[in-house]
This record gives sequence, structure tokens and C-alpha cells, in this order.
Amino acid sequence: MSEAGANDWPKIRTVGVDGLLVSFGDRLSEAANRAALAFRGALDRNGPEGIEETSTSLVSTYLRYDPIAGDPEAIRAGVAELLGDKDWYAEALPEGRRFWRIPTLYGTDLAPQLEEAAEAAGMTAKEAVRSISEARVRVQTIGFAPGQPYLGALPEAWNIPRQSQLTDQVPVGALVVAVRQLVLFSVSTPTGWRHIGQTAVKLFRPDSDTPFVLRPGDEVQFDPVDRATFENLQQSGPDGGATSEAVA
Repeated sequence: MSEAGANDWPKIRTVGVDGLLVSFGDRLSEAANRAALAFRGALDRNGPEGIEETSTSLVSTYLRYDPIAGDPEAIRAGVAELLGDKDWYAEALPEGRRFWRIPTLYGTDLAPQLEEAAEAAGMTAKEAVRSISEARVRVQTIGFAPGQPYLGALPEAWNIPRQSQLTDQVPVGALVVAVRQLVLFSVSTPTGWRHIGQTAVKLFRPDSDTPFVLRPGDEVQFDPVDRATFENLQQSGPDGGATSEAVA
């Protein structure tokens, strides 16, 4: 059943003097995330004149316009008209997405919370690596740090809580897990999520024309590699052995 009919979503809300937020739910779901991505794609292709920027969060699409050059009421009306065109929860994901394979060293001293996370999920460490590495997850949003993806959804067993205390710091390329999501760190920072894998990919490249490597809607699989392979990949450049192909 459409979430729109069941929960009185989506909603259009004003953000400041030059923005609108179109939300498809009050919590993360596959359908709401897909709707937010699809609606952003539609705004970029067929949105009302005057929109200067769009982006997405887990379940919302944001747009910014010029309130002086454009007519805010006309823009809001145009957004509402586009929103009413179809059931966005049933829409396909937007075009231009890619499937990434990212070599990952699981566990060891470089990712020291694998066993702790596995126990929380009711698995052995070996079972946990198989479960995570066989999952093909989607970039649900970019946030917290530049170019940093939240990926999901993992199987239900991975609905494990965050830690009650912060880890002081995880390095660039750290793969962490909680609440059925993975986060791949683009910068070094504290975190309350458990560090289960280490990659050699650098997702934030400020000197590049495309500083964020991953985009919302991209799909990713984290392939296990051994220590020697990982150390070689660390010397191979910013991709760290990551490869991609078009999926749509």
C-alpha cells in the first residue's frame, strides 16, 4: 500500500526564505528513500523554473531557489503539481546510478570491533563477514561529513544499537555498522558506530571536479580481502582498488 495514503505523506514544508523540503515519511524506509531520490531526479529534469539547487536526505528532497529573481508561490505551486503527478513511493530509482565493489579488510587491529558487532547481531565473526560482504547496499544519503555515505539496508539481524560511548577516532576509509546501516568514513572522526572493516578508498577529494565519489542511489558491495592485498591497495591511489560500473 502506498505510504502516501496510509500516513498522510508526502508533505511540503518551508525552509528559511529560499527553500522547500518535500518529505516522504517521518522515518527511514525503502519506499520513502526511493521516493526522495526519484523526486529529486524529477525536479532536476522537470522542476519549476527558478530552482537553483537540489539535494536529498534519507526521506526528503530539499530544493533552494532565488526568492528575488523567482516567484516563491509559483515555485511552491509547481512543486506541488509535480508531487501530485504520481505515486513517488512506487517510482523506479533515478538514472545515472553505479554499482561499486570496494575491497575491504574485515577485523584485525585495523577494524577492531568486528567480533563485538557480530556478537550483537547474534553471529560469529566469520558469519558476520559473510553477511556484510554479500549484501548489496544502496547509498541512502550523504551526510555528517563531506562525501560520507549512509548505506543500507542490511538484514534485520543488523538492527544493532550504536555504542553508549564514542570511539575517539576512526580513520578515513573505516567501515562501521549500526541500525541496519553501514557508514564508510570520508574523514577521520569520532563515532558511536562499531568499526568492522577498513578500506583504502578516499571518498572526499576536495581538489577534484567531483569531490564526492559516491552519490545517493549508487549501490555498493564490500568485498573481503586479506591483509597483504589491503596493504598493496593502500599504495595504489585514492580508489584503493574500488571499481564501478553503470547500473542505470
